[in-house]
Amino acid sequence: MKTNATRILDSLNIKYSLREYEVDPNDLTAETVAHKIGFPTEQVFKTLVVIGNKNGVCLAVVAGNAQLDLKALAKMTGDRSVDTAPLKDVQNLTGYIRGGVTALACKKNYPVYVDENVYLFDEISISAGVRGTQIIIAPDDYISATKATVGQIAKDA
Repeated sequence: MKTNATRILDSLNIKYSLREYEVDPNDLTAETVAHKIGFPTEQVFKTLVVIGNKNGVCLAVVAGNAQLDLKALAKMTGDRSVDTAPLKDVQNLTGYIRGGVTALACKKNYPVYVDENVYLFDEISISAGVRGTQIIIAPDDYISATKATVGQIAKDA
């Protein structure tokens, strides 16, 4: 299956593979996705839409077993405060529905911040931009494709 996210990776000549899984619309957690694709939860990264008080929308990418550290992200973005976007606004901001948000091929080129734990793995899993499909990709390739800033933005859930 080709998605806008995979088309971007193809255009950049970045290697990746896809893993498809059956979607339960009532359970879109990273833990469930990880189980269905056979990855540990900490290797499945979720993309959160965040709004800062000064710099507006950005995307925060953290491991499935972690929680976004809003204070740490605010420090990285230069905002005084940040908060996750209301769920009702996510699709309008990104073009993606909950469970299918990816930093690749968003409606706009938002700044992307990835937690440093991404480097613990040879490959990570991220959404392909649709529910039911994950992209398996090397962390450096993902960071390059998204022009992400890497730092400590997660804390234990």
